[in-house]
Amino acid sequence: MLDLEVVPEKSLGCDSWEFVLGMHFSQAIAIIQSQVGIIKGVQVLYSDTNPLGVDIIINLPQDGIRLIFDPVVQRLKTIEVFSMKLVKLKYGGVFFNSPEVLPSIEQIEHSFGATHPGVYDAAKQLFALHFRGLSFYFPVDSKLQAGHAHGMGSLVFLNGASPVVSKMSLYSGSNVAENRPPPLPLSCYNRQLHLESASVLRNPLGMTRGLKLKLFTEGSGRALEPRRQCFTKEIIFGDSCQDVAINLGAPNRIFFKSEDKMKIHSSNVNRQAQSKRSDIFFNYFTLGIDILFDARTQTCKKFILHTNYPGHFNFNMYHRCEFQFQLKPDKVLDGDKQMSSQSVPITAYSKWDDISSSLVPSERPVVLHRASSTNTANPFGSTFCYGYQDIIFEVMPNKHIASVTLYNTSPSKQKEYLWQNNKMQDIRLTVA
Repeated sequence: MLDLEVVPEKSLGCDSWEFVLGMHFSQAIAIIQSQVGIIKGVQVLYSDTNPLGVDIIINLPQDGIRLIFDPVVQRLKTIEVFSMKLVKLKYGGVFFNSPEVLPSIEQIEHSFGATHPGVYDAAKQLFALHFRGLSFYFPVDSKLQAGHAHGMGSLVFLNGASPVVSKMSLYSGSNVAENRPPPLPLSCYNRQLHLESASVLRNPLGMTRGLKLKLFTEGSGRALEPRRQCFTKEIIFGDSCQDVAINLGAPNRIFFKSEDKMKIHSSNVNRQAQSKRSDIFFNYFTLGIDILFDARTQTCKKFILHTNYPGHFNFNMYHRCEFQFQLKPDKVLDGDKQMSSQSVPITAYSKWDDISSSLVPSERPVVLHRASSTNTANPFGSTFCYGYQDIIFEVMPNKHIASVTLYNTSPSKQKEYLWQNNKMQDIRLTVA
C-alpha cells in the first residue's frame, strides 16, 4: 500500500518521488517505471478518434489513483484518489486516511480546517467539501439531504456514523470543474531544454532553410535572477554537429543510422554511391525533434518534428513539438475558379484532410511499418507518408499528423521546384 503526502494545488507523492501538477505525461510514466514491483497494473486510457478532445488518463487500479492529463499540452491537470481503501494519505505529516484512520467528515475538518458548507449533487448523491486545490466527495443517501442545512457535520447515518470520503481530487486553482494544468513546474525542468514553439524557416523559393526555436530552461537560481530562462535559437541546414550542440546542448541520445530502409526507392546509381559510414541522429526528446547529420560532411540535412499523439508507435518517447509554418495552396477554389490568396497553416494539430484539400501531395503514399527491437508486431498499425516539396507528412489512421520530416535539397532540385512553381503559376493564370 502506497504511503503518500498530499500537498494541495501541487502534488501527491512520497520522499523518493511525487506526481506534480503540470508535469509532462512522459515524466509521470518515468516515475511509474522506476517503481516496478511497487506500482502495479498500470492502464493508459485515451481516444483514438478524438485525441485532442478527450483527456489522457493513467489509471492505477491497484493503488486507487487516477492521473488525468490535458490532451493538448499533455501535462497533469488532476490527480484523483478514487478508492481511499487502497492508499494511505497524510497532510502535514499526519495521516487522515489509513486502515487505522477513517476519512470521515470530522477527520477531514480536523486535518484541513474549516471550509464552506458542503455542496450536494442530487444526480450523483454526493456531498463535496472544497478547499483550494483539493476536494473531497462523500456518498450520502438522498433521504438525508434535507439535514444538510446546518453543514455537513450535521449529517449522520442511522447507526450514528458520519459520512466517509469516497473520492479525493487534487488540482490547481479553486474550481475543480474549470481547472487547467499549470505551467511546467521548475521541479520538472530537470536541467533540460524545453520547447515553447518552433517556426519552420522557408526561403523565397519555397524551400526549407531550418528551424527557429523558442526555448526555456531552468535559470541559475541566483537572487534577483529569473528562475525560468527563455531564449531563441536557429538551426539551419548545413550546420555542423558542433554548431547544433553549441545552440541546443548535448542531445538526449545519439543514434547511428545503420541501415536505410528507404534506399530501395532510390536509383541504382544512388544506392551504389552510398557510403558505408552511418548517418547520425541527434535525438532531443524534450524538444520533440530529431536532427540527422550526413555521414560524410557531418552537417545537418534533415529535421523530424514529432507530435506525440497517443496510438502512435513513438508515443511517450518525445514531447510534442509545437511547430508551425505556412504553405502556398495548390488547388483552385470551387465556384469562382480563383486561387485562394490565403496560405495553408500547418501545425502539430492540423489534420491531413484539411492539408490535402489545399495542397497536391504525392499521389501514392509510402506505407511505414514499424517493429520493436525484438521484431514484435506494431500494435498500433501502419502509418502513411506523403511527400510534398521538401516535406514528408507521416499520417496516422485517424488523419492526425504523427511527424513532419523536413529535408535539405540540392541546388539543382531547388531549381526544379522553382520551375514547377512557375509552371503552376502559369496554370493558375490560365484557369483564372
